[in-house]
Amino acid sequence: MNAHTPMRSIDALIAQGLIAPEKRDALDAVARRYAVSVTPAMAALIDPADPADPIARQFVPDAAELVTSPQELADPIGDEAHSPVEGVVHRYPDRALLKLVHACPVYCRFCFRREMVGPGGDALTGEKLDAALAYLASRPEIWEVIMTGGDPLILSARRVREIAARLAGIAHIKVARWHTRVPMVQPERVTADYARALRVPGKASYIAVHANHPREFTDAACAALARLADAGHVLISQSVLLKGVNADVETLSALMRAFVENRVKPYYLHHPDLAPGTSQFRLSLEEGQALVKSLRGHLSGLCQPTYILDIPGGAGKIPVGPAFLSGCETPGAEAFAEDRHGGFHRYPPA
Repeated sequence: MNAHTPMRSIDALIAQGLIAPEKRDALDAVARRYAVSVTPAMAALIDPADPADPIARQFVPDAAELVTSPQELADPIGDEAHSPVEGVVHRYPDRALLKLVHACPVYCRFCFRREMVGPGGDALTGEKLDAALAYLASRPEIWEVIMTGGDPLILSARRVREIAARLAGIAHIKVARWHTRVPMVQPERVTADYARALRVPGKASYIAVHANHPREFTDAACAALARLADAGHVLISQSVLLKGVNADVETLSALMRAFVENRVKPYYLHHPDLAPGTSQFRLSLEEGQALVKSLRGHLSGLCQPTYILDIPGGAGKIPVGPAFLSGCETPGAEAFAEDRHGGFHRYPPA
């Protein structure tokens, strides 16, 4: 096996020492339903002796995934209801998703698209890509296009350049954004040439980098992020607040600082979506708000993500961060501002 080839089966994970052999039958049942892939870069970070290892929890299958709660949904954020043509999700007026591939280098056990991604899914090519780009070109209100999937950075540099060139020809699109896990989980793919290929000529270029634990910031990952930043991309972060991975103040703080130290601006911290078999990752909104509140005043403003809930069914994202003001709901009433120590201060009405 190539040193960079992902492990895509339960047997491969057993051979690597990441799964106990006696769990094979139970986890084979998980693998038959949900895609499995762990890259060598992530496998190297896992401590097999730690049953609560936060990297393993993200990528190594667990029998709990076969337990579906009544509130969980195959399409928890309603992509299909807002897909006018294959490969495009147009939920908000000024931006649209372009889902270029269905595959990823790793498959997160909490993925909100876990019923839709995996090996064997068709990439958006040929007439399907033509139709998707024609839709984007026909909607002058679309200001930003977000390349996603799957993970679009599994495409070759040649394919990325072709797509970038075609997007460059749509005048009303001003911002191109790529969403990816690749710099963290398969950093060797992000060469200087590949980083340049991701630039869409004439457009502002953003890359949303997904990481959930500070241990993911290996030397190789940090070098990949530097190549992207040096190529002129603005880097922003996406993370999911996950029980057993980062749902404590120390880990969340270290994660946000790692982003900022690597020129990645914290952007979204997602509350876990209601994807099937993911209840073991979810905490309550109240718990999430308390954690995010603890960051304010103790970490630099550069390190503050927006805590986001994607409303089930496709109604869109809303910020659900903690409130620091109270008492101002009544017109003309004074407000009370809470400081980082929990003290309250009067603030006069206008």
